Amino acid sequence: MANQLSRRDFLQKTGISLAAANLLAGLPSLGWTAQAAPKKRLVFIFSPNGVIPDHFWPKTLGSEYDLQRILKPLEPFKSQTMTIKGVGNLIRGDGDGHMRGMGCLLTGIELFPGDVQGGSDTPAGWAMGISVDQFLKNQLQANADTQTRFGSLEFGVMVPDRADTWTRWSYAGPNQPIAPIDDPYQMFDKMYGQAKNRAMLASVLDDLSDDFKKVEKLISVEDRQLLDTHVQMVRKVELELQAELVQQRKSEANAEDERAELDHAIPVLPPNVREDNDNIPQITKMQIELMVNGFVHDMNRIASLQITNSVGQPKMKWLGIEEGHHGLSHEPDSNEDAYEKLIKINTWYCEQVAHLAQRLAETPEPGGNGSMLDNTTIVWTNELGKGNSHTHENIPFVLVGGGLGFKMGQAIDFKKVPHNRLLMNICEAMGYPQKTFGNPDYCKEGGLTGLT
Repeated sequence: MANQLSRRDFLQKTGISLAAANLLAGLPSLGWTAQAAPKKRLVFIFSPNGVIPDHFWPKTLGSEYDLQRILKPLEPFKSQTMTIKGVGNLIRGDGDGHMRGMGCLLTGIELFPGDVQGGSDTPAGWAMGISVDQFLKNQLQANADTQTRFGSLEFGVMVPDRADTWTRWSYAGPNQPIAPIDDPYQMFDKMYGQAKNRAMLASVLDDLSDDFKKVEKLISVEDRQLLDTHVQMVRKVELELQAELVQQRKSEANAEDERAELDHAIPVLPPNVREDNDNIPQITKMQIELMVNGFVHDMNRIASLQITNSVGQPKMKWLGIEEGHHGLSHEPDSNEDAYEKLIKINTWYCEQVAHLAQRLAETPEPGGNGSMLDNTTIVWTNELGKGNSHTHENIPFVLVGGGLGFKMGQAIDFKKVPHNRLLMNICEAMGYPQKTFGNPDYCKEGGLTGLT
């Protein structure tokens, strides 16, 4: 509380704006973070429809593990990566495989009965409990030393506007799904409060220049350099947002003709999906840039990035693939063409994880030692182990970065354990150990061993 009052007094005396304060708060020479413990950050990344196991899981376990084709983009971060096989989403009950895979992934608990019908299974509603990202957000926000402006930020890429169990994986509590923000302009507006009109995006930095001048003499040379880096990052985001707007306008003319091609049986994609489809790579990079920027300014220490949704059906034309992802994932392994395309799709998702890791690795830890990746862990996962079998065994869990303090640089196979136990490990590593998480029936043996 003393740090908060001290900061408030400083802002009142200098008269700088709240927007400027978000950029200045992490500068060590202002003294606000001098007594703070090293930050721990956590990012959950979702990609849908399962993986191709033979080209995903390492063939060799331990520290001498090998990266198969899908995980090759993580080669530069092999010593900071951990693959965790043998972890299953064992939650049963209402809902089809995709619904339970998505809704129970971060919650570890059953879905409520509901009227959303999926596949040949029973209908279902929302999850019965809070998700691990929101639980940890609440714990961090309850402590003045770890409290941030937002606590968590939920990013999305081409997530449908409709609200159903296939499109939500983050929950504030029972029956309380959280919609990710998949519009970078809207996320930018939330974070900086300046982008009021997509077509007339103005620079937030121009309005902040006077504020920066007020504190120039109060901060060290090193902090001035760090502040310059922050400024450049925000400027880069703005330029990318403007470029995306131009690209979107070019694609709008052809959008209506191709929207119908994206439909799939369960559920039907909304009509606005097509205008974003070809821009998925660019929007993903923009969201990652915003996420890193938020971490640099300590706006939040928990984040999630949901790339499309369960039964997501993007056409990855930038990979030379015209078919929808979900449709391809149902093809048998004997379909060599579909098999190869699914490997390419999952490799592309891994490239996005690697890109985030790279951005964090090349960004110095504000007010600390090493890089931001040293204090951040990325958890990349999926609602299914394999698409055409809809299995919940061997759910992909790939961790990158040192934020949780796990023993990275290894491949582990737990054979067959509930994923609830891994969620317990994550809570403990963040400083908030729990005797159970989600359904307590799957937590009796405690957290997993061998991660630290």
